[in-house]
Amino acid sequence: MRSIKILHMYADMLDLYGDSGNMEILRYRCRMRGIDCTVDSYSIDSDMPDFSSYDLIYIGGGADLEQQHISADLMKCREGIMKAYKEGVFLFLICGGYQLMGKYYRDADGNEIKGLGLFDYYTVAPSSRRKRCIGNIVIRTEITGKPVEVVGFENHGGQTHDVKTPFGEVLCGNGNCSKSTAEGYTEKNVIATYLHGPCLAKNPEISDYMISYCINRGSEEKTELKALDDSLEKNCRKVMLKRLLSEK
Repeated sequence: MRSIKILHMYADMLDLYGDSGNMEILRYRCRMRGIDCTVDSYSIDSDMPDFSSYDLIYIGGGADLEQQHISADLMKCREGIMKAYKEGVFLFLICGGYQLMGKYYRDADGNEIKGLGLFDYYTVAPSSRRKRCIGNIVIRTEITGKPVEVVGFENHGGQTHDVKTPFGEVLCGNGNCSKSTAEGYTEKNVIATYLHGPCLAKNPEISDYMISYCINRGSEEKTELKALDDSLEKNCRKVMLKRLLSEK
């Protein structure tokens, strides 16, 4: 049986707007295809795992307080996460997890939380906590090899700058900064985004991109995923796209 091994980091602290549901979606879509999907947990003061032994590392979203609490522990993991990333382990990062992989995050009070520095972007929150990027969002991405319209929910004060390879083009909503044209960060083995929801429940193509990447990583012969009945998800998204894009 094919298998995928996932490390879910700080699930007890970083779980805004149902972000842990992304793991349920990956498990479900694997199970429907006969793929064994194991999800291990890591949190503060857990034994240090072998990050490179996983196919995917997932970090969800959290507010400033939670990010401050985990930052010192996360720095202890830097070398292992960096090594795993360079070896092709997939990084799936939501909101706070996205911000903490950059150079730094500066909160509304001017406190600077050092990021892991895996990527060159950085995030600064406005001094007023009332200034937030919040609401439904639609982006268009081509990470799957063809254009896909992705629906999610954003709620972040942080403004992320110097993103060289965005996850997608903003069609509705804000994105990395207020009223920006780009959202998130991406590489072949990285999706970093502000989309909550959980976003994978609404966007099966993105789920399958990650599953396909994981089961084919390091294999010379590519395995095609069995198609699933995604008519419910696609019809729901069609309704949202019609409503959100017609409002522009």
